[in-house]
Amino acid sequence: MIRRGVLALEDGSVFRGLAFGGEGTVTGEAVFNTCMTGYQEVLTDPSYYGQIITMTAPQIGNYGINPEDDESNGPKAVGFVVRELSPVASNWRSRQSLEEYLKINNIPGVQEVDTRAITKKLRVEGAMKSCISTHDISDEEAVKLARDWSGLVGLDYVKEVTCRVPFEWDPEGKDSSPFTVEGTHLNRGEPESTYYRVAAFDFGAKYSIFRKLRNHGFEVHVLPADTAPEKVRELNPDGLFLSNGPGDPSAIDYIHRNIASLLKEYPTFGICLGHQVIAHAMGAKTFKLKFGHRGGNQPVKNLETGRVAITSQNHGFAADPKSVEEHGGTVTEINLNDNTVEGLRHNELPVFTVQYHPEAAPGPNDSDPLFVDFHNLIKKRKEGKI
Repeated sequence: MIRRGVLALEDGSVFRGLAFGGEGTVTGEAVFNTCMTGYQEVLTDPSYYGQIITMTAPQIGNYGINPEDDESNGPKAVGFVVRELSPVASNWRSRQSLEEYLKINNIPGVQEVDTRAITKKLRVEGAMKSCISTHDISDEEAVKLARDWSGLVGLDYVKEVTCRVPFEWDPEGKDSSPFTVEGTHLNRGEPESTYYRVAAFDFGAKYSIFRKLRNHGFEVHVLPADTAPEKVRELNPDGLFLSNGPGDPSAIDYIHRNIASLLKEYPTFGICLGHQVIAHAMGAKTFKLKFGHRGGNQPVKNLETGRVAITSQNHGFAADPKSVEEHGGTVTEINLNDNTVEGLRHNELPVFTVQYHPEAAPGPNDSDPLFVDFHNLIKKRKEGKI
């Protein structure tokens, strides 16, 4: 039986196609992702909580789904839009099709729509409130549902995706081995003194970021987003890590206050939402981007070294560069597409951040050296050199 589906945007645009995956009607922010592969990692990235994703690659689902590629405990996007759902899932690692995966997790999808038109509209007019439905609803009803959605600004989605209790990630290092024997990874066989204990705040972290930290010589203790400073101090970490996550960074002032009280005490590395949290903790501001950066091909230039890296990104907000510099920070990296802030460091404290995802998954590994930089930063602090 043919199932019909619809995507409606707040500007009145309606795209009708075929439904797949779960049944239902949901609302969220319409965004697009330019990754050619990695749809499973995209769907399970907690930073996509509350969003309806349109993939720009023309065919999605080719290699199926397998549990090892999940970046969290299941899909976090509320809806999925593709040009064509592959009729075949062909890969030796595949355990189920994308269709089955979304159906089990009750995530509605729509295919056979013009994803180029959707993407162009979002690029020109900006990310929009939207509605996706597999039910028989009218265009007018779908548009009204989209317009009635609250939007992302001012909402705290971190509390929806953070872990509920502290835990240590892969304490024996069995599940975090690097895929190749080459690189800058610190192996489990090295002396225990090479490992540093890091308190990792989970704002909606991907599993791969914890794997990368473990691979690069860190004992990773994952903490809920609202963990009080005194609880962090009880852990006696060598450094702090602040993860990616969803929603408006200005809406989580309780996290800003906690982090602000800890920055003077520990070397700190923040990514994505963690980068924005550190900016707020310093007293700087963030603003909403027109359509955000989502994909595995974002060019970033380091202003201090001149090096350009191709990065994986997923965010809709950015730090205000003027306010960063007014509150003791230096902008270290910029996006070459729009010159927005992609990295900063504190002028007096051992604190640095990047706006992108150095763990990639999916995406390039150009940013792997950042984990070595974090390890060396902690080493210098312990040796009294900073």
